[in-house]
Amino acid sequence: MKQLKFWHVDSFTTTPFQGNPAAVFIHEGPLDANLMQNIAMELNLSETAFIQIRKNKRPLLRWFTPVYEIDLCGHATLAAAQIYFTHFSPTAVTVTFDTRYVGPLTIKKNDTSLTMQFPIRSGDEMSIDHIPNFVLESLSDQRPVYARKARDLMLVYEDEKTVLEMTPNFNTLLDYESFVIVTAPSSDPEYDFISRFFCPSDGILEDPVTGSAHCTLAPYWSKRLGQKTMTAFQASKRGGILFLDLEKEHLNITGNAIIIAEGTLNV
Repeated sequence: MKQLKFWHVDSFTTTPFQGNPAAVFIHEGPLDANLMQNIAMELNLSETAFIQIRKNKRPLLRWFTPVYEIDLCGHATLAAAQIYFTHFSPTAVTVTFDTRYVGPLTIKKNDTSLTMQFPIRSGDEMSIDHIPNFVLESLSDQRPVYARKARDLMLVYEDEKTVLEMTPNFNTLLDYESFVIVTAPSSDPEYDFISRFFCPSDGILEDPVTGSAHCTLAPYWSKRLGQKTMTAFQASKRGGILFLDLEKEHLNITGNAIIIAEGTLNV
């Protein structure tokens, strides 16, 4: 029997039981992908992160939902960096993880937070008339005013009330191929915009805080608001705050992460 140490981390928050939870494993030898998938299914969090420490190479970071390996995950990267800095390399101030799908990701340790350098995914403008009606109707009786498509479908609504009051029909959304971001301007002066993220095909109906979604949200809101730095609130039940700084080649996402549990998995 193999024993694997893991940590449970809440990302994009400073308060336990808020933000987005992720499990993080650090291992030195390679793990079978089927084993990693089974572990993610067993833990049943939106993402489980695996950091493979490799001799004379950068650590390799992979993320698994309960259903499959995903291409990019913000909150689990934040959680992985928090564990790396706390339990593996406490004197380091930066770490660059290799990944399978998006190349190297660099994370910097600040005094009380972490900043991740993420790719920009602006996507393409999409006519709302080309979005299946069942998708729009499963979200709200209010129609969005704008849409873009990258990995995820981003729908912009006129006011935050529509976004906050959404009770999606997830059984219907299961028939749509993409994850769905819904967003609107914030009435709270503390935030520039709000969003929610629906991903029923991911094994989790609504993701609490989605760093990767902001790779699409940030360029849209930056252009609309005329500013490069923004504060975003993801308005899920748990909620989370992201500090964004859009540069020419990448997006800086800053947030907090707190370790709330650790344990050993017997496999």
